[in-house]
Amino acid sequence: MTFSAKDVADLRLKTGAGMMECKNALTEAKGNIEKAGEILRQKGLVAAAKKSEKTTLEGIVISKISGDKKNGAILELNTQTDFVAKNEKFIELASIMLDAILSNKPVSAEQVLLLKANGTLMSELVSSRIATLGENIQLRRFELFGLGNEGGIISTYIHPVGNKIGVLIKLVTSPDITTCIVELEELAKNIAMHIAASQPQPEYINSTTIPKDVIENERRIELGKEDLVKKTKEIAEKIVQGRLDKILAQRCLMSQPYIKDPNITIEKLIKEKSKQLNTDIKVSHFVRYNVGEVLEKDTSKEKAAVSIT
Repeated sequence: MTFSAKDVADLRLKTGAGMMECKNALTEAKGNIEKAGEILRQKGLVAAAKKSEKTTLEGIVISKISGDKKNGAILELNTQTDFVAKNEKFIELASIMLDAILSNKPVSAEQVLLLKANGTLMSELVSSRIATLGENIQLRRFELFGLGNEGGIISTYIHPVGNKIGVLIKLVTSPDITTCIVELEELAKNIAMHIAASQPQPEYINSTTIPKDVIENERRIELGKEDLVKKTKEIAEKIVQGRLDKILAQRCLMSQPYIKDPNITIEKLIKEKSKQLNTDIKVSHFVRYNVGEVLEKDTSKEKAAVSIT
């Protein structure tokens, strides 16, 4: 007995299960929609679909670096409770996803769900884990760094307490160095640890990387403060510029006091290591993930979370 695309859509509407799960169930049931519905229930996929409507607030951040240190990936996988976030099957799923991302280099969460792991679609694997663990699971975001033809290293740091905070960082060197990889890796990891632990957390590499709209928004806020109302325009602008420089410097990685030695900045740390290794070292990119944090609505790097249904 054959079935049509409409049958798949009708079964999906009826059960809330994923499209591929519905198609597989109909194939197994030889086109019988009622039988296919029973198959989905038996596999726990109807319940999984209903659970996918529930909010995911907990989860983990994990990362992985390729053997040659030239590529790296980080992801945040969410679920409903910290209890499930600590479950080995949930952690294993995150690891499987991460391997697939690092190997295939997708550009969106939707593409990740279309990847295969040992012949199984990622979306089906996620649905299966939802059914097994009894909670919704959602890939919230991920990031890929690669060196390409540049010299340097990709490194990472995951805070060991609960895997809730993670950092992925890319250092580039000019000229390229191949004899000091251990020293470069140590520097990258120390900077990543700083990014994970520092308060306020760094958002930009240096002042030149701060978007103009961010600067203007901070300027507007400072100009509107009550203590400047009676100041002349010239004096107010000078005060605001001083405040602005201080505020933005705190948010720039290069100007932050190094967390392991507050007497030097990250910029000085890198300059000293550059001199020691006889190469120019620069932080090219970094990302810091904290499970459940509020994300900016407009960001070019954010990979939108997708529902598994």
